[in-house]
Amino acid sequence: MGWKDNVNRRVATSPVGYWFQLEGSGHPKERKGSQFLTEFRAGLATFFAMAYIIAVNANIVADSGGTCVCSNDPLGDDPFCKTSNTSSPLFNLDYQLCKSDIKKDLITATAAVSAIGTFFMGLLANLPVGIAPGMGLNAYFAYTVVGFNGSSNVPFQTALTAIFIEGFIFFALALLGMRQWLARAIPRCIKLATSVGIGLFLTIIGLTYAQGIGLVLPGQAVPIQLAGCLESDISEGKCPDSVKMRSPMMWIGIFCGGVFTAMLMLYRVKGAIIAGIIIVSIISWPRGTPVTYFPYTDLGDSNFDFFKKVVDFHPIQKVLNVLDFNISGADGGAFGLALITFLYVDILDTTGTLYSMARYANLVDPVTQDFEGSTIAYMVDSMTIVIGAVLGTPPVTAFVESGAGIGEGGKTGLTAMWTGLCFFISIFFAPIFASIPPWATGCVLVLVGSMMVQAVVDINWKYIGDAVPAFICIAIMPFTYSIADGLIAGICLYILINSLVWIIAKVSGGRIVPPNFEEKEPWSWNQTGGIIPPWVKRLARGKKDFWRKEQEVPGSPASTEGVTEKIEGKDAGSDKGASVVGEVKPEKVA
Repeated sequence: MGWKDNVNRRVATSPVGYWFQLEGSGHPKERKGSQFLTEFRAGLATFFAMAYIIAVNANIVADSGGTCVCSNDPLGDDPFCKTSNTSSPLFNLDYQLCKSDIKKDLITATAAVSAIGTFFMGLLANLPVGIAPGMGLNAYFAYTVVGFNGSSNVPFQTALTAIFIEGFIFFALALLGMRQWLARAIPRCIKLATSVGIGLFLTIIGLTYAQGIGLVLPGQAVPIQLAGCLESDISEGKCPDSVKMRSPMMWIGIFCGGVFTAMLMLYRVKGAIIAGIIIVSIISWPRGTPVTYFPYTDLGDSNFDFFKKVVDFHPIQKVLNVLDFNISGADGGAFGLALITFLYVDILDTTGTLYSMARYANLVDPVTQDFEGSTIAYMVDSMTIVIGAVLGTPPVTAFVESGAGIGEGGKTGLTAMWTGLCFFISIFFAPIFASIPPWATGCVLVLVGSMMVQAVVDINWKYIGDAVPAFICIAIMPFTYSIADGLIAGICLYILINSLVWIIAKVSGGRIVPPNFEEKEPWSWNQTGGIIPPWVKRLARGKKDFWRKEQEVPGSPASTEGVTEKIEGKDAGSDKGASVVGEVKPEKVA
């Protein structure tokens, strides 16, 4: 027996092994194939797959301007300090330096909230899933809710307050089982379209100058136009034809950050995304080169002085605990829309990712179609959202990159705990993560977008009542630069079209229906498992330790609880779902 087997055996037979249900622990639900050292390797794989979020999230959220205030523009020509050309008389150095500090704060905040959430997701929920500020949600926060450099109607502080409130609402929904039901109640075509639309939205961001490679610019005669020139060459909002596609930073981003990363992903190299970011960053760090991230300017000098520290703990100063519960200064409608959209998108994103990752790790119960520790997982996610709002970050969500660790053999919460520890260590390397240029992460956003749009093939394109709402949801998100607008458009159109079909069918006595109505994806409010969670049912029956599941004795309520839920949801997409229960024979239930 080698030292690896010896270590795995000793840990498995310890209380740690029993808590995490490692193979050989003697736990009644031990997870086959789970070993301590394998979990360690899986945790590292998950971290390297997720580590890009530290820099990307900081870059995106810093675009909102944070708590910085744009001033010193007496003519009012640039009220939101959007001019980034250092040679322009409208360039506001103080504001740009403030945004640089915001980015450094967000590097620490992103790493900290990812460390906390992921660690406790593993410790308490025993799931090999990492959580961090969500891609798409951060873009919605920065560019729609707060707006670029605070140009929207909701201040940065008030937007964080909406996220803070959202976290507590999520906690209540998870405790009462509503979060799971709401996620199941959304039509499947809209769920899939949301993922695709966010993928295209991220792609647009990755192609812009602010957080990408600078390939496109807002157009004048057309909505969007080809660019690819240096920012200093931009004149009257466009690139002159003579210098288009001449930016060396753009080409470095395309080939080293895009093509190279895609090749690594093609051959399933672990940590492919972070490898591409590292290569582009290393190329961009030396001063005096055409692609340097530290030009000899006041802003470049300030960033380079911080970069030279390499290992340094940067305390959160400008975005820590800046919540503002007085929304009188904000647009009440915009605030409410932001809160509702954060709720809806996060319900879909987190729930869908957790279910898919649990299924990938073979942790989904075949009877209840739920995964062990789901309620605790949702609670951990909810409280991490609250903590993140205090630290100054957008809502956290489960990351699909957790599949990298699961693919390495991760099956328990030990995987997530190792990932969380890696995020904690990264807090002390803030100067490195704060010095990653936008053209290093631009193609990453495009690649993440390409992975998210894969769901488009699963949309039901055969039936217009499903296809058109899904398509509108997809198209509106990138075209309006707003996830909220796409969601609202898709849901409202789905309700309108399918309600009209239902009314016409009822009025005509079922004689007038679409020719291919049978191809419509079924939907019903009566979703699998119902609305009321099992622990509430046990509490209503007077069970004192209602938080514990009853022993599954044949014929007992506990033994039929999951089966009944499964049967009720057998035909959850049709109105016949409820009648199926009465057809169950007692001997089959037992």
